[in-house]
Parts: sequence; structure tokens; C-alpha cells
Amino acid sequence: MGLIRVSFLSNLINGISLGSVYAIIALGYTMVYGIAKMLNFAHGDVIMIGAYISFCVTHYMGMPAWVSVLASMLVCTLLGMTIERLAYKPLRSAPSLAVLITAIGMSYFLQNVAQLIWGANPKSFNSIVEMEPLRLFGGQLIITDEAIVTVLACIIIMVCLTLFTEKTKMGKAMRAVSEDKGAAQLMGINVNMTISVTFAIGSALAAIAGVLLCSTYPALMPTTGSMPGIKAFTAAVFGGIGSIPGAMLGGILLGVIEIFGKSYISTELGDAIVFAILIILLLVKPTGLLGKKINEKV
Repeated sequence: MGLIRVSFLSNLINGISLGSVYAIIALGYTMVYGIAKMLNFAHGDVIMIGAYISFCVTHYMGMPAWVSVLASMLVCTLLGMTIERLAYKPLRSAPSLAVLITAIGMSYFLQNVAQLIWGANPKSFNSIVEMEPLRLFGGQLIITDEAIVTVLACIIIMVCLTLFTEKTKMGKAMRAVSEDKGAAQLMGINVNMTISVTFAIGSALAAIAGVLLCSTYPALMPTTGSMPGIKAFTAAVFGGIGSIPGAMLGGILLGVIEIFGKSYISTELGDAIVFAILIILLLVKPTGLLGKKINEKV
């Protein structure tokens, strides 16, 4: 098989793997926005906390990788619910600008707390995946075990979330709150609990994404939540924020565009290319790829 084809396939696989991580993070963004109608910019920093919790459980406590993932999910779930209860719930009827400023403030708060606890020095993050890489075409193309697990995790999470929102009572409550909070409350739905569960699910997904991201790219460990969180938010907007399939599609496309842009155009301009394509898309289709236009009465 030609070297050009191998290079193309390798970049494609790397792009899908990176995009799968973006998709998992974007699912948290899009769920919170779709139901609570707010942008939780602290979501990216929950990713960072999740990665550090996994690091501490494996490095300091010597526990197995799967235990570190569960611990990370538990801590981030509680953290997400606490953030919603203390920072966002009191502002539920406040102007959107106040909520946005609070979200940015919470993001900086989590960053500084993490720096005080773990410091700013790089940490050596060991991969949680222990599998043999997949070798194709006589060993010319190698698919890492992290890439395989990341893509499978993204697909499983996507399917489970779709079934959860469509088949379960809580999922139907989330959809009702997303449509009209007032009407949902009149029908006996606990809006506060529904929003808290949404934050819990989104934060648990952030923990998984943080662990997978650091397993694949250990160099991101000190600042896991910064740029990946912004790119995942971009992916959510790209696919249509508020749409679960759109978050997955936007994340994967964003990852593929980023990898190909850095490989074939410029490493320095890779991020600029991603955001330029987003701007062009929003000019053509402001709701994103799978987003729906909503007409509001004023």
C-alpha cells in the first residue's frame, strides 16, 4: 500500500479519535444548553478535574485504571451538581449575560483551585488502556489502542444518551423541560432535579473525556480543560448546539479537519483553520449542521 494512502488513513483515524473526544465533551455542552438554555463554560475545567482525579487514583493510590475512571466520574458528577446548585440555580431567572459572566468566573475559579492543589508542573499521565494496537497492511498502518477505545466509547455514549432521552422517564422530562420549563412544571415535572441530573450526566461525560484525552495526549495534562473545552464548544455549535447527534457529528468533523489541517496545510494554522471553517458554516447555516431553527414570539 502506498505511503500517501497510509498517511491519509493514519490522519483520518487520528482525526476521528480526537474528534470522538471532542464529541463526548460537546455532548455535555449541548445537553446543558438544550435543557437549561445556558452555556456552561466551566465544563471544560471539569474535564481537567476529572483527569487529575484519575491521575491521583492511579499514581498515588496505585488503583487499577477502571477504578480511576469510576472515581473521576463520581467526583465530576458531584462537582457538576454542586456548581449548578451554588452558581447557576440562583441565576435561573437572571439575564443571560449574568449567567455567562458567572460561568466564566467559575471556570477561572476551578483553574486556580486546580493549580493550587496540583501545581503548574507537567504530570506524567499513564494511559488507562492496556491493549495491543491494531496493525493493518503488514504493519504499515497502526491504530493505537487509545484510538480504538475512544471511538468505541463515543459510539456507546451516543447510543446510550439517545436511548436515555427517548425511552426513560427522566429523559422525557429533560425533553419537556427543554421545550417549556413552565409547562413542564405544571405537568408535575421537577425542573430543578431535571436540570441537576443534566449537569450530573454532562460532568460524568467530561470526566470520561478528560481521561481519554490525557491517555492519548499526555502533554495536555497540566491544562486539559482549556483549549479542548473551547474546541468541544465549537464542535457543539458546528453540529447544532442542543442536538445530541449534532454534537457527535460536529466533534468528529472538527477533529478530522484539525488533524488534516495540521498535516497538509500548517501546524501553526491548524486551529485557525478550524475556527475559520466554523465562521463560514455559521454564515451559511447559523443553526449548525443539524440544528433546528426556532421561532420565538416577542
